[in-house]
Amino acid sequence: MTDTLTAPRRVLPDASRSRSAAPWAVAGGVTAGPLFLAAGVAQGCARDGFDFTRNAISQLALGAAGRVQTVSFLLTGALLIAGATGLRRVLRGERGGTWGPALVAVFSVSFWAAAAFPADAGAGFPAGAPDAAVMSGHGAVHMAAGMIGYLALCAASVVLARPLAARGLRRWAFAARVVPVVVLAGFMASAASVLAFTLGAGLGLLWLSAVTARLAAR
Repeated sequence: MTDTLTAPRRVLPDASRSRSAAPWAVAGGVTAGPLFLAAGVAQGCARDGFDFTRNAISQLALGAAGRVQTVSFLLTGALLIAGATGLRRVLRGERGGTWGPALVAVFSVSFWAAAAFPADAGAGFPAGAPDAAVMSGHGAVHMAAGMIGYLALCAASVVLARPLAARGLRRWAFAARVVPVVVLAGFMASAASVLAFTLGAGLGLLWLSAVTARLAAR
């Protein structure tokens, strides 16, 4: 009988393998917001008749070149889903490690809904559209999806304040509770200024990117 000697193999625990894959997923959440906003600003500057003080970025999905914004919605949703998965792995076993990523996932789905149900034309965009928008069925779904998505984002920020505080990042934790108030204020001011809505939504996206990057840094 012959004994066969084999070199011991190093087996990584499931948690270690999960964390080793997390940076790749987290990168999606970090880049989603800046990419979406950069694409929106670039299109808004290039499209005839678009005015950031009167039109929302979501209206860029209308018209002949609207497919670019539709792709932007779909890509952003996919990147945010990856980011939520990465956060789930990074925060495994920590306070807020379940509901925080879950709420980010809800936010990501709202971008897919926005792609499937475009906003209504209005405020002179696309070119030739009347100033007053008439609410349609798909426009109502678009608005509802955005509202639910950003409420989920605000809730996620508050939940993620817990792991930030647990790591001694008190200023970050404080900001995580304040930023949602500013975002919601922008939404409430949207009736008076579309630009306030855009700035509030943009702040929420950039804040999520920053928090995701900070929590992933160890």
